[in-house]
Amino acid sequence: MKESPQDRKLDDILRSSRLVAGGFMGVDRRDVHEVIDADAGALAGLGLAKEQLAGRMRQITELAKRGLGTWIEIDRNLQAKVDEARGRLVCPWPHPGRFSKRITTVRVMQTGACIRWSDLNVHLIGEHGFFGGKSSDFRVEPAELVRLIF
Repeated sequence: MKESPQDRKLDDILRSSRLVAGGFMGVDRRDVHEVIDADAGALAGLGLAKEQLAGRMRQITELAKRGLGTWIEIDRNLQAKVDEARGRLVCPWPHPGRFSKRITTVRVMQTGACIRWSDLNVHLIGEHGFFGGKSSDFRVEPAELVRLIF
């Protein structure tokens, strides 16, 4: 399939460091649509839709915001906290999405396993099915995310 000019522009943005340090793709050489398709397959294998996953992430972030940067109990096995910085991050897709520079960190109390995401990650997963390219700083592995927060 021939790549459209819009797809080329999106790929350039995702691979550059203009919006986020290191870019959204890391060293992943696959096309963005290949990355999205692979992650959609992994998520389908886990029996979840991207919207369900993003909803759970939003729910955890909203609860953690109450802790004002300290760990709070989400449920009997999860703790979470949020850290915020000034400014906003913009969605690389062509629409007016702007998101707080907020990082949510979730910790499984029994094992100490942790995972983190930004508000932009939640949007990218829920709206675009994009978890990030392999090795990008804010890549969120679908299977690990599901295992830890559900």
